[in-house]
Amino acid sequence: MLLHSSIAGSVILLISSSFATTSTSAFVHVQPSRASSPSISRHRPNQAITTLKMSDENVAKDIDGKSIALAVRSELTDKLSSLSLEDSRPGLAVMLVGQRKDSQTYVRMKEKACADCGMTSFLEKYEDVDAVTEEILLAKIKEWNEDPKVHGILVQLPLPPKINEANILKAVLPEKDVDGLHPANTASLFNTATHAGTEKLNWKDFPSIPFHTPCTPQGCIELLDRIGCEIEGKNAVVIGRSNLVGLPVAMLLLHRNATVTIVHSRTKNTEDVVKQADIVVAAVGRAHFVPKTWLKPGCTVIDVGINSVDAPGTKRGYKLVGDVNYEEAREVAGWITPVPGGVGPMTIAMLLRNTWNSWRRATGAGKKE
Repeated sequence: MLLHSSIAGSVILLISSSFATTSTSAFVHVQPSRASSPSISRHRPNQAITTLKMSDENVAKDIDGKSIALAVRSELTDKLSSLSLEDSRPGLAVMLVGQRKDSQTYVRMKEKACADCGMTSFLEKYEDVDAVTEEILLAKIKEWNEDPKVHGILVQLPLPPKINEANILKAVLPEKDVDGLHPANTASLFNTATHAGTEKLNWKDFPSIPFHTPCTPQGCIELLDRIGCEIEGKNAVVIGRSNLVGLPVAMLLLHRNATVTIVHSRTKNTEDVVKQADIVVAAVGRAHFVPKTWLKPGCTVIDVGINSVDAPGTKRGYKLVGDVNYEEAREVAGWITPVPGGVGPMTIAMLLRNTWNSWRRATGAGKKE
């Protein structure tokens, strides 16, 4: 709607909505650039091995979000594979209101992802928008809050205009808010805990964080970690200040000791600001908003934008592009996420991991992992 490593120069990330995809092998698709090609670091133990594929010279290395997301999901599958049929399993409850085709697609993808990992999913659909009321939705959330088999609750957004979205999101227990949107979770994210006596959290290890963080921003950081990008000390520019992506990504970067600047519609000399960045997060939702002239040579671009543009002569008549002009940016950047297939798949992977974390906290299972 996030960074560069010490290995390749600078880092730029752009953010928007997400798509999830599965595959059968994990790799980061790499195309050598002017910077030396780094090896893929294993940020935490037990992560799936990531390999590199080399392609054209003098272009950015592609970060394959599909394969990295698959690696995360495979790790969760392995953790749950030893459970018996009688054991408690992570349970994700999803609320779908209305008949939006895109929302229906996202929900099906989440259901399939749960099944693939060995998690339980619960779906409550309210197709008749005229008949549904805020009270009905709140009653269902209360039921899920009290259900020990439900460890994560996700309200598929957007909700119909007649429903007060904030009231619905606040009704979810913070510990079951696997989307990371509850005000209590947001407040925890925005607490830097820099004063003496406060608990210091390990922001290099998301499973150890005692509250839920939003899935797409978390996925951006995960991509950077999985390719070995060093965040600490880098200049980070976030393009966009949305509550869903821009602001939480800025905080996650700050927690990792980046120097963060937020660029928005009132920023003066945007190009000059972005070009100084080692790390840029853009959450603007505008096709090809960032040209190559804005980018610092060797930067890493993580483009979370998902925008539809006309594509005459194609079967669908349109194609999906990011917020960065990908073809141009490849000539300048060191690393870049393609659209689709970059940040998008990470969102559902992080949703599953948040649900797994909620289950661990509630049941005490897997504490030694």
